[in-house]
Amino acid sequence: MEQLLDITYYHHSGFSAALGETLLIFDYWTGEHGELPFPRRITPELLGRYKEIVVFISHEHPDHMDPEVFEWRKEFPVTYIVSHDMPVGTRGKRMSPGDSYTVSENVKVRAFDSTDLGVSFLVELQGIRIFHAGDLNFWHWREESTLREIEEAEEDFRRAVEPLKGEPIDVAFFPVDPRQGRLFDAGANTFILSVKPRLLIPMHFWGRAEIAVEFTRRARCRETEVLALTRYGEQIRLQFEDNGYLTIHLLSAPETTAAPMPGKDEAPADQVNLRSYEENDPFNETDLPVKMDE
Repeated sequence: MEQLLDITYYHHSGFSAALGETLLIFDYWTGEHGELPFPRRITPELLGRYKEIVVFISHEHPDHMDPEVFEWRKEFPVTYIVSHDMPVGTRGKRMSPGDSYTVSENVKVRAFDSTDLGVSFLVELQGIRIFHAGDLNFWHWREESTLREIEEAEEDFRRAVEPLKGEPIDVAFFPVDPRQGRLFDAGANTFILSVKPRLLIPMHFWGRAEIAVEFTRRARCRETEVLALTRYGEQIRLQFEDNGYLTIHLLSAPETTAAPMPGKDEAPADQVNLRSYEENDPFNETDLPVKMDE
């Protein structure tokens, strides 16, 4: 049976995925200074359309968890799925890497490892498999790390990704963090090559829309389509057809583009400028991880 999955981008790493009467919400955050415009936020009117609402919080970093989400349960049937290391008193089902949890006949969840705090989530929604990486990434920080530290970061990342190989994934949300410099997309590239999701949507780009767009242009391949959602409230509709085909429909995009976060290397959203990442860069011939010899 044909299925229509609506995906909405909110801010930073925050997305929702809606199918029928079920709404999944991942790492919702309105911004350090409330950058997400009120008309684009999750409202009571939106929540009221669904009989089942599942909110995922991958870890406790403020840019992945907005306290507002815990107010929703006062009026709506919300289930919270949170990482095992959330602060004591946090409401929700706690999950550690390797855990599985059945929310309902429509929603099944598995937790995988992260290379930072918390976990990543693989969610099956009526047969559609959605992966949210949280802060799973190749955090090499090469401009301030030693070669050995970079190698160890790569090994940690590959070890975390290994259990995901062979897992069918229809949609993946994955970080492309420009703070890492020229190799900002190394983790996402490795994830695409190793896991091969059908669609990857970049996130965690700190309002640098041009970074997400440039990554999209370079990263798409035969096995994986890559699509950047950079405007607050931007939506796409995924049409899963009976014959196995996946069609992506771009719904009308809001006018407001996600603005650079204060202090996050601000640049105009319509300008691609990677010059600062390339100057004096011994690694600028590749955007893939570097393996150092013992």
